[in-house]
Amino acid sequence: MSETARMTKAAGTVGVATLLSRILGFVRDVIVAWLFGAGMAADAFFVAFRIPNLLRRLFAEGSLTISFIPVFTQYLSRNGRKEAFALARSASWVLSVVLAVVAVVGILLSSLIVKVIAPGFFSSPEKFDLTVLLTQIMFPYIFFIGLVALSMGILNALGHFAAPAFAPVLLNLAMISAVLLLSPHLEKPAVGLAIGVVVGGVLQLGLQIPFMMRRGFRLEARGPLFHPGIKRIALLMTPGLLGAAVYQINIFVGTLLASLLPEGSVSYLYYADRLVQFPLGIFGIALATAVLPSLSRQAAGNDMDGLRSSFSYALKLVFFITIPAMTGLIVLKEPIVRVLFQRGAFDVATTHFTAEALFYYALGLWAFSGVRIVVSAFYALQDTKTPVKMAVISLLVNVFFSLLLMGPMRHSGLALATSLAAVVNFMLLIQALRKRLGRIGAHDILGSVFRSTAAAALMGGVIGGVAWWGVPKYAGSAWHLVIWVLASIVVGSLLYAACAFIFKSRELVAVVDMVRANLRKRRSLGA
Repeated sequence: MSETARMTKAAGTVGVATLLSRILGFVRDVIVAWLFGAGMAADAFFVAFRIPNLLRRLFAEGSLTISFIPVFTQYLSRNGRKEAFALARSASWVLSVVLAVVAVVGILLSSLIVKVIAPGFFSSPEKFDLTVLLTQIMFPYIFFIGLVALSMGILNALGHFAAPAFAPVLLNLAMISAVLLLSPHLEKPAVGLAIGVVVGGVLQLGLQIPFMMRRGFRLEARGPLFHPGIKRIALLMTPGLLGAAVYQINIFVGTLLASLLPEGSVSYLYYADRLVQFPLGIFGIALATAVLPSLSRQAAGNDMDGLRSSFSYALKLVFFITIPAMTGLIVLKEPIVRVLFQRGAFDVATTHFTAEALFYYALGLWAFSGVRIVVSAFYALQDTKTPVKMAVISLLVNVFFSLLLMGPMRHSGLALATSLAAVVNFMLLIQALRKRLGRIGAHDILGSVFRSTAAAALMGGVIGGVAWWGVPKYAGSAWHLVIWVLASIVVGSLLYAACAFIFKSRELVAVVDMVRANLRKRRSLGA
């Protein structure tokens, strides 16, 4: 199987699992929005959850996975499976100790961490104390999810993507169960949600173990406690802590500054970010997850032409999917927020403010996705210094625009600053990669982007006109609105596909192949 075929198949597998996870995630967010709205408890939980979640993105899924896979793949290609598994066992033991220390220190310093992360909460003792309590409860989550990230690296390098991609489904199920069954019986209902997060972490790790054992990995097998490859992984991880997860750091800066704005600002940004994460996770992150093992194999075999081809293919494909997704979110921003969240304590004003944030986050969707692909290329080449340099510049851009825009635009200014920083980061990374690899097929990539943008513009014009005319007139009830939004999405998708076909976009064939492969897989599983 060619690397592009492997990549497409893996991206389809990850995308389907991520779709299920995102759907359950939205169910979870709808329930949380219904019970907590955008008030004190919601702000406290979202800030508390973002602290271990940020560590997960930076330390675990971020730098760890994309540092581990290239080194593990290199040992697998040059030294064989036995030596590669020895490296994986050593990484498991070392990581367990590090994560346990991080969790304990995080619990002990939760009060100080919340003061730094959300200084605006200090003026409200009740909100501050609740945030500290939730942070302490959820910090052990980083231990379990860190080991899940390592398991994902092992399985992905061995060609298995389903179990790691399905793991977040268990987190969402645990949180939904906790908020429905546990929270109503607690004096502080948000505590039940925090307990659900930790239980979800345990379940995610438990899911990975049978699949690793099936592929011959045994944690109890003999081997060096500190494998020589650990040093190489650590060297790649050190700068990668910043460079691999710049988007999450930018969101984090937004949270800090949003805590200084009127109450509810943190929640507006959270709910809007969740909507952007839907296409980003299903397509952008799924493709980046699939492309890293392929690029790593080509780099280990010194196949630079193949690496350039795979990179160009992945970037064109991710833009082909995220550009129309960005357009749809912009055009249908308020109806989508109304359908998903507007009920209970989530009122009309909250919908309006969340839709504003969604508009500005959506503007950067293509850049968020593109950064994931370019960073994967650098990590496959075992170069983490370049991404971190660009990340520092991007962070400075984010802080500058956040401080500049949060006054006149409030939370919307923070969302726009995040998108601008992502665009700067992507442009800098692309320029650096061209210097490293020479040609990367820029002319072909730009041609594909032009065709995708033209098709998305036509799609956006049609569904925007239909929504402007039909939603106020025929979507008076909740169910009518749901029908209009779903109809707009379906019609828009078909229109975009038709335009892509007319414009002869080759990426359309890859998407069709991806869908067919998953349908065949479902049929075989059903049989």
